[in-house]
Amino acid sequence: MDLTDYVDALRGSLTTAAAAGTEQAQETARLLAEALEPAVRLTVTQALSAMAAEVTAAWDGGLVDIRVRGRDPEVVVVRAPEHDPEPAPDQPVDEADADDDGAVARISLRLPEALKSRAETAAAAAGLSLNAWLVRAVADGLRESTDPPRSSRGPRRYSGFARS
Repeated sequence: MDLTDYVDALRGSLTTAAAAGTEQAQETARLLAEALEPAVRLTVTQALSAMAAEVTAAWDGGLVDIRVRGRDPEVVVVRAPEHDPEPAPDQPVDEADADDDGAVARISLRLPEALKSRAETAAAAAGLSLNAWLVRAVADGLRESTDPPRSSRGPRRYSGFARS
């Protein structure tokens, strides 16, 4: 979804409102409109994400997701399968969902571009959004961290001090 027309419309509204003012007010409005573009794009994308979350919550037929490619958001609709098959053996059941109270927390995650590209490729191969793939990866990582650590040294391991 190209946001350029919407950002330009907002810029035009701001400069039109300033047209009634002095030349300095008009120049200030022009500079302000240019400086606000990134914030406007982010705010519109966040509004679209909130709307997608509401649609997904109200719709039993799948998932509506917003993905950002470059500067513009992209709406992705993933339809639910006709029937819910048993999970594949290599696909663990997400135990975190059973304890989930439905609340969603938003975080900002910074990844190296190469890692992000690899994660997007893996998510696409799994048929998931990047967000869903990352949620699954974190849940799997936490599930693995609760397993007892494995030692290759054998069952007997001593640490401490000895006096002879």
